[in-house]
Amino acid sequence: MISSTTVRHPLRLYGRSSELAVLDDLLGRLRKGHGGALVVAAPPGQGRTALLRRALADHADSGGAALHVTAAPSERSLPHSGLHALLCAAPSPLPVPADRVLRSGIPPGVLLEFLRRLGAERPLLVCVDDAHSWDRDSRAALGFAARRLGAGSRVAVLLSTVDETDFAGLPVVRPGPLDEGAASALLDRLTEDADGVDPVVRGELLRAAAGNPLLLAGLTARLSPGQLAGRTALPHPLPGGESVLRAHAALLDGLSPQVWTLLLLAAAAAEHEPDGAGADVALVVRAAARAGLGPALPERVLLDPGASAGALHLAGDRVHFRHPLLRRAVLHRASPARRRAVHELLATLLTGSASLPRLVQRACAATGHDAVLAGQLAAGAVAPRPHAERSAALARAAGLTADDTLRAARLAEAAEQARLAGDAGRARALLARPGSRAGHSATLCVRGLLLLRDGPAADAREALLGAAAQLAPYDPRRAQEALLGAAEAAWATGDVPAYLEALGRIPVSAGDPAVLRYRSGMCAVLTGRTAQGHALLRRNLTAAEDTGDPAELLRAVVSALVLGEVDAACRTGARTLATVRAAGPDVLLPKVLEHLAHAELRAGRHARARAHAQEGLQAARRTGQPNTAAHLHAVLALVASVEGDGAACAAHFDAALDGAGPHGLLQAATLATWAVARAELARGRPAEAAARLAPLVRPGPRRGHFATRMLAVPCYVEAAVVAGRAGTGSDGVPSAAEEGAAAAVAEFALWAGRTADPQAPALLARCRALLASPEEAAARYEEALVHHDRAGGDFERARTQLLYGQWLRRRRRTREARGPLRDALVGFERCSARSWAERAAGELRAAGEAVDARPASEQSSLAGLTPQQHRIARYVAEGATNREVAVRLSVSPRTVDHHLRNVFAALGVRSRTELARLLGS
Repeated sequence: MISSTTVRHPLRLYGRSSELAVLDDLLGRLRKGHGGALVVAAPPGQGRTALLRRALADHADSGGAALHVTAAPSERSLPHSGLHALLCAAPSPLPVPADRVLRSGIPPGVLLEFLRRLGAERPLLVCVDDAHSWDRDSRAALGFAARRLGAGSRVAVLLSTVDETDFAGLPVVRPGPLDEGAASALLDRLTEDADGVDPVVRGELLRAAAGNPLLLAGLTARLSPGQLAGRTALPHPLPGGESVLRAHAALLDGLSPQVWTLLLLAAAAAEHEPDGAGADVALVVRAAARAGLGPALPERVLLDPGASAGALHLAGDRVHFRHPLLRRAVLHRASPARRRAVHELLATLLTGSASLPRLVQRACAATGHDAVLAGQLAAGAVAPRPHAERSAALARAAGLTADDTLRAARLAEAAEQARLAGDAGRARALLARPGSRAGHSATLCVRGLLLLRDGPAADAREALLGAAAQLAPYDPRRAQEALLGAAEAAWATGDVPAYLEALGRIPVSAGDPAVLRYRSGMCAVLTGRTAQGHALLRRNLTAAEDTGDPAELLRAVVSALVLGEVDAACRTGARTLATVRAAGPDVLLPKVLEHLAHAELRAGRHARARAHAQEGLQAARRTGQPNTAAHLHAVLALVASVEGDGAACAAHFDAALDGAGPHGLLQAATLATWAVARAELARGRPAEAAARLAPLVRPGPRRGHFATRMLAVPCYVEAAVVAGRAGTGSDGVPSAAEEGAAAAVAEFALWAGRTADPQAPALLARCRALLASPEEAAARYEEALVHHDRAGGDFERARTQLLYGQWLRRRRRTREARGPLRDALVGFERCSARSWAERAAGELRAAGEAVDARPASEQSSLAGLTPQQHRIARYVAEGATNREVAVRLSVSPRTVDHHLRNVFAALGVRSRTELARLLGS
């Protein structure tokens, strides 16, 4: 029996917090004198033993006693051998002699009383590891005892098994595969003595391990430091998983040779299918008949899970293995010659001599290089086959190719198809395989396109420019794709000269009219030939109505956004989304959703923008595109700045900058900064908002992105004017902030004259109203509202009405102010802009109109205050200084001080602290 000094220093477990919590609960109850039982059920290598070791160590540390036995698979056929091993580990006196146990076993009631007697001295933990390897009688006896332990027994039974069927009725915890974060943390610990793990190697190890910690340890242990660091190519397939595969195969040891043959046929038939798709039942049944198994056996095994020890299960016309590693284990268990024979049999049953499934089965049966078969595989890896299937076929073709140059080209094409399928990790792994040449032009192109979505944008641009130069003489289509990618990278960084350079390299003789119109139109717009550029982009947008090419449709969405035709951008974006969802490529899905979300945002449809951006963020994470994720976080921050969710806005702002900063994504950073500034403006902090936006909209090295900075100008003008006037306390002499705002408005006016954005005229009139003299401001606000009526959009109209109402109230035209303020409140409520609605409600109360928007307790305590005093009291209670309150309310600090003294007198408080306590009660 294990004492408290035996088990120490348990291994650190990753990703098992919920399982450890269940174990802690079991041990906590045991320490209080209440027994129980728990079954830990999981496939081999999933961490069952580690959890038991952790429980033993924790129990020993608390002074408890333990019986710990690990089952021996070789004794499974020996009756009562499990109970014999358990009693041999227990202290004397035993309830029956150990040798008699092997002959006749032990009555279940006697075992139960024996365990209770052992637990009478101090709490006892009984641990049986791999209980499925015990004989049937021992499992039954232990299960009987475990079900009857409870309050007062001072004994807990903890079992690990692959299948809890024999222990039905007992609580079960099922450790699943480690998630990516936990598996990555485990990999860091396994390689802590190495020089580091290359990101591509890390991705391939995590992919191959499939969340199995023991398999991950085995794979990692077989790699050299150079292979881990990425200096040496990885072997393919990765070695080191043999022990885990053998353990999975051992679970099926009791099956007949005929059932094993059927399992092998099912495992081999899944080789030409996409991952997780299983195998075609009809093909497996035909193969079984050809192998001489007869019709009865396949029907019995496929319909009765117990006939295959639970290895197989049916789902419609597909047959699946219970666990992916079990399928790999069945293939691993068979000899190479037998595997080849099974693959050749399947190939003869698949119709069409050149069909891709047939060719894949023939490739699995190949024993060396085969130029003809490799060529057939490469020729068959074309549309309409899904990109993932084409990638797998090209990878097999590369493995059969002896010529180094051709093998490198096929690996590069396999990586490109994996990239298009949205599997960036597999694409990088294919480029890291032996035979892939880093300097190959196609390899450079794929690497650059991967960097474009996950890496520094400037590095992606250089890689794609280099690839285009190499590809131009013999593959102009791919060279054009590389140049368009380089231009996109330059756009993300806000580098106009680099953008023009990349597009300028696309030759006029490229032959694609849509690309040439796009190239010429964008270059014209960015070099000041706006009318010519807009005409070309508009033609491009019109021509896209007749295309089904998702890349061309996506360029049409960009064209519409540059034109400012946001409704057209929304329509074309929705059509692009439908096209990509129907036919791929999956890699485009996050980018399409990003552009569509941005278009919906500019159209004022914030709820739609949020829905598209959230879906895009999930797609970006799934397809390994953190650069696109940074842009989507920026869009979500902008939505949150409208809806008034300050915490969400700050979180998305941080996430956007975390991705944008290291990778030089100026556009994402500009949008995110605009978002957080707008949220500050909604909370009545115009000085902070102006400070954030001023560098973005003014000339200088910190200038914002050329394509998005103008969108932030109206927000900056409002913040600068409100903050500037609050700081001076006068409407007479313009402050420095107002002078900066005037310069920004002059540039915004030029932009508004060139864009088709329906909101631009209204926003320009609003900006001019903010800067106008008292004599002309009202006319400017009215002009802005007329433009808003034409453009639509509740949010921007409500903001104009709010500013107009504030201006009227400050001019002491209180009665007139109520109409615009009331309309602003309704407009903000319509688009769920909570913080903005609170501002409008506060202004409306200050204008003398009752608005029931405060808690009842606060209404009671402030019942004797004027509306303006209500607002000042709340802001001061939140911790604002007099100057900050003055800025929020567009009054002077002296006015705030006067009102605050009256608030203190009316409420009978003597300090800000007492006021905060009163309003917080």
